[in-house]
Amino acid sequence: MKLIGVDVGGTFTDVMYGDTENQDIAIHKVPTTPDDPSRGVIQGLREICERFDVDRGAIDHVLHGTTIATNAVLEYKGAKTGMVTTEGYRDILHIGRHQRPQHYSIMQEVPWQDRPLVQRRHRKVVPERLAPPDGAVLTPLDEDAVRVAARELREAGVEAIAVCFLFAYINPAHEERAAEIIREEYPDCFVTTSSAVSPQFREFERFTTAAMNAFIGPKVRVYVQELERALADNGFTADLHVMGSNGGVATGAMVSERPILTLLSGPAAGVLGGAMSGERSARKRLITFDIGGTSADIGLVVDGQFAEATARDTWIGGYPVMAPMIDIHTIGAGGGSLAHQDAGPAFRVGPQSAGAEPGPAAYGRGGNLPTVTDANVVLGRLQPGNFLGGEMNLDAGAAHKVMGEFGEQMGMTMEAAADGVLTIINANMANAIRSRTVQKGHDPREFSLVAFGGAGPLHGVEVARDLGIPEVIIPPYPGITSAAGLLTTDLKYDAIRTEFQTSGNVDRDRLSRDFEVMRAGLAAQFKTDGLDDGAVEYQRSGDLRYVGQGYELRVPVADGPVDEASLADIFKAFEAIHTTEYGHVFADNPIEIVNIRVTGIGQMPKITLPTLPQGGDLQAAQLDEAQCYFRLEGELAAVPTPLYERDKLPIDQAFEGPAIVLQKDTTTVIPPGARATAQSGGNLLIETGA
Repeated sequence: MKLIGVDVGGTFTDVMYGDTENQDIAIHKVPTTPDDPSRGVIQGLREICERFDVDRGAIDHVLHGTTIATNAVLEYKGAKTGMVTTEGYRDILHIGRHQRPQHYSIMQEVPWQDRPLVQRRHRKVVPERLAPPDGAVLTPLDEDAVRVAARELREAGVEAIAVCFLFAYINPAHEERAAEIIREEYPDCFVTTSSAVSPQFREFERFTTAAMNAFIGPKVRVYVQELERALADNGFTADLHVMGSNGGVATGAMVSERPILTLLSGPAAGVLGGAMSGERSARKRLITFDIGGTSADIGLVVDGQFAEATARDTWIGGYPVMAPMIDIHTIGAGGGSLAHQDAGPAFRVGPQSAGAEPGPAAYGRGGNLPTVTDANVVLGRLQPGNFLGGEMNLDAGAAHKVMGEFGEQMGMTMEAAADGVLTIINANMANAIRSRTVQKGHDPREFSLVAFGGAGPLHGVEVARDLGIPEVIIPPYPGITSAAGLLTTDLKYDAIRTEFQTSGNVDRDRLSRDFEVMRAGLAAQFKTDGLDDGAVEYQRSGDLRYVGQGYELRVPVADGPVDEASLADIFKAFEAIHTTEYGHVFADNPIEIVNIRVTGIGQMPKITLPTLPQGGDLQAAQLDEAQCYFRLEGELAAVPTPLYERDKLPIDQAFEGPAIVLQKDTTTVIPPGARATAQSGGNLLIETGA
């Protein structure tokens, strides 16, 4: 099969073509078009097909990582949203849990109050009430009141409506009927229910998740529909699949209904691509480190498994989100991050970015502020005549000018200012990695750092040294690793059900029955998508906690009926995970099964990267030599540094730093004291010397 993965970043849109039969691979990059990302997507697809003589009509699948949903939340540019909720509970979205994002600040922003997803005047209440534990009807749904609410919201110009009732996670009947009525009264409106988006307890988080699905729904749906139309208009007959936050892809139809699934679409693909690269070097404990033009995304792979976000730390733009997603931490650190002096006046780098337009000064598009990219040019680590494989020339003069001016402002030389920029940005990224490793019970020294993205290989070794990480893996195509990850994924859907069962009083038959019901529901969805059940793998898990604890931990659950032995295994696994996370257990405390989950994984065709033949000569791989700046014994010094062409590096022959490795989609910096080896699996393995 012929596949194309396309990932939209803040600066570039990355495209990768793969043929699963003859193992052809091709990569391409085009500038991102922020005003309409689909233009860059279509441009990238057209150009890669033209350059490599691929018939557009022969492409079977286009797999897409998008930031449409993410940006709509972060920029607060979603739809005008309404809500219909249970009488007496209009203000759940505003009250929240009385959490303070900053515990000790008297001047702070509370996102769900200062930037509400649903304005109070657009929150309508209707009589209805269900009761736990079985969802019995206490107050019937007032259908006339729902019709009135729908008409009022329509007249107010609301574009999307979230239906959020108490205890709908137990019994969705009232929400589903209310949604039917709203669609009758307002057919053009985007309507969603909390029970469809997040059928689990915690009203504030469930309501917020549903409201966010409505808030981003119209924009995502229009984008997906327009992209599908543009694909058809340009001769592409391929099925469109969109990357989800959970590490799998979903159909365009599914994403149009549940855009909340795509909040971490692009970063999730990067983790997949990083995991694929780690596997080719036989490494199963990985820190994925994706640096683009605007941000750095950090993920964790332990024993081949992605770390998943939990209810206590799943936040987007300051809002809690209860949707399955890979645990990814994002900070404002990338090639476009701006160096500046704050009011202190302290030396700062980021989180502000020059973005795609105008970009760094070195891009020659009018940027006049110093960035990380400009610092790398000044220090000789980026070669102006060999950027994007020579397809784009960097303006070294502009980079030197802005960095020189910034150095004067800071009272230091141009080179010292550039070195300061890299020191600060590397420290920021190292601290971000510590927050996902050390603070969660993982020793980063036991991991390999997979550095990718356009800027990851520029910084990977120095960041790894800050953390004591012994080796860095540079994938074969670092700059488009997220696009490559798209070509290794599967269809993936999740189901969840709240249980509230306590050890010593567990209804095992109920657990077994609920697992099977959820599995059957997922099987029906995969059948709708054209997959037989035999092509689907199902994984089960549970969210457990000690009784009285605030949040849960995710625990794997073996397949088959839940009996006494398997239940004991579940509780034992919980204690082991609790020890890793918190350093202790409460052996005598009862354990509560809060939620159970089933994940369905439908097999998709995947690319396989070719194994590189032995041979090659280091001298033949050397293109030139440049003066690059590195710190030697604490002093910044210009060091003669060989420039190597990656495709010509000898396989399994180590070479010492300093060295710069050039390829189309990135530049890899190997500082003095590090050693690099090009492996037959395609990776560049760098021993950091840490």
